Amino acid sequence: MIQKQIKAAIRDIPDFPKPGIIFKDITPILKDAALCENIVNAFIEELGDTRIDAVAGVESRGFLFGLTLATKLGVPFIPVRKAGKLPHTVKQKVYELEYGTATIELHTDAFKPGAHILIHDDLLATGGTVMATSELIKDMGGVIAGFSFVVGLGFLKGREKISPICDKVIILANY
Repeated sequence: MIQKQIKAAIRDIPDFPKPGIIFKDITPILKDAALCENIVNAFIEELGDTRIDAVAGVESRGFLFGLTLATKLGVPFIPVRKAGKLPHTVKQKVYELEYGTATIELHTDAFKPGAHILIHDDLLATGGTVMATSELIKDMGGVIAGFSFVVGLGFLKGREKISPICDKVIILANY
């Protein structure tokens, strides 16, 4: 049911951000408050009794549902940002992209060691960013409680890359 609703709302943008790519645009979902609520409720249902001490949302579209999910779960939200965007003391992780490298950061006081962290992003493609996020969280003493995504691009095999980190991988709409 939720997968059908999500797929009906998403629009395909051909040749964005470069030729040959069909971008899955989730912004039409944001026009539908009931659908947004259904998405958050679907995540909560899928999480069941999984221990979640905080939700880490990956910049920037991971903030959209990540904060609402954290609020509904009654736990803190942790923004995972690109380098230079957080104002306090940070820990960084540099990771490889198909065209170079990128750096993500977390505040060093984002969570206490041993905290169970749900990593959330809007879309799972190759898994590179959430893998780097999970490595950073583990380096800081956190435990990966699971991953949640609105959309997954199964043909890019991201799920296969991240499931060894934690087998709790929630994808509401698969392509």
